[in-house]
Amino acid sequence: MAAVKIMDQEAIRRAVLRMAHEILEKNKGVEHLALVGIRTRGVILAQRLKQAIKDIEAVEVPTGILDITLYRDDLTMVGAKPQVRETLIDFDITDLKIVLVDDVFFTGRTIRAGLDALVDFGRPAIIQLAVLIDRGHRELPIRADFVGKNIPTTKTQDVKVILGESDGKTDEVIVED
Repeated sequence: MAAVKIMDQEAIRRAVLRMAHEILEKNKGVEHLALVGIRTRGVILAQRLKQAIKDIEAVEVPTGILDITLYRDDLTMVGAKPQVRETLIDFDITDLKIVLVDDVFFTGRTIRAGLDALVDFGRPAIIQLAVLIDRGHRELPIRADFVGKNIPTTKTQDVKVILGESDGKTDEVIVED
């Protein structure tokens, strides 16, 4: 299986920093802003965005963790006992500008599940989407507001985001055939 490195640690760092600036610009600062990461790597990226925003604005934005397992439309295909992990959103999302964060944006089905799960917690003023990688091949009419990198892929290729916090390796994004 041939693997091609698309982003290294420095490229990921720069992309997260740029996305943080774009989030602040589009939302005119941090007022009523919150981040919610989709497990697992979306949570890590949300934490990195939170830190970048804090470095820029000297303000810490609320950040939550969202598990979408029970909202998936392929739950019956996942297995008899899907692993459900904690969702932790310890703030009221009503009337907030929520930035939903994930690592790879593909068909849109994960994001749809994330939207369904998120609105169970309240009615945000707006929900925006930030993704590190947009690889195309949408099956649902969903688009990202903030993208670290667009990577054209085939449907059969695999895009892997490797982050130190979850994988114990140096950050990188690779595409495998």
